Amino acid sequence: MLRILALVTMLIASPNLLAATQSGYISEDVYIFIHGGPGTQYRILGSVEAGQPVTLLGETDGDYSKIKDHKDREGWVRTDQIQSSPSFRVVVPQLETKLADTQKQLSQVQSGNKQQSNQLSTAAREISELKAQLTQATAERDSAKAELNSLLEDQDYEMWRQGGMIAGVGLLLGLLIAYLPRPQRRNKSRWMN
Repeated sequence: MLRILALVTMLIASPNLLAATQSGYISEDVYIFIHGGPGTQYRILGSVEAGQPVTLLGETDGDYSKIKDHKDREGWVRTDQIQSSPSFRVVVPQLETKLADTQKQLSQVQSGNKQQSNQLSTAAREISELKAQLTQATAERDSAKAELNSLLEDQDYEMWRQGGMIAGVGLLLGLLIAYLPRPQRRNKSRWMN
């Protein structure tokens, strides 16, 4: 019971002890030892691998800080072995994941660009084929117009020629008729006599 009272009194007396906890990470060494007190002369409680997150409990003594590791063990480690940013052990996998996601997105964008490029080249090819067809159709239209004009001119010429021939024949007939001797009138009385 005395222990509980002492613990409650200590917590009430030092409210900043709870507020002083911070997150930290063990530095990039392979591992460090957790000691039972602030120094190497204290018993080793275990080890913490590099990059593991720890909670700083706000107590320091010389070159050592009190921590709580990921296995809920409390102990002391060298302060210079704690860093505030995540270690490469945590950051590198995150960066590799982001890199893989970014490469996947890039691949999708490139695939989309390739597909659009293929569509553009197909559209350009179709446009060029349509232009060739339009050029051919225009040439055929111009040729048909020229042929129609030629036929119309030939028809007009033929009409004028036939008209001229008819007029010439009519003129000749008129002249022939005009110069033909006229038959004489027979006297009606000649027969009766």
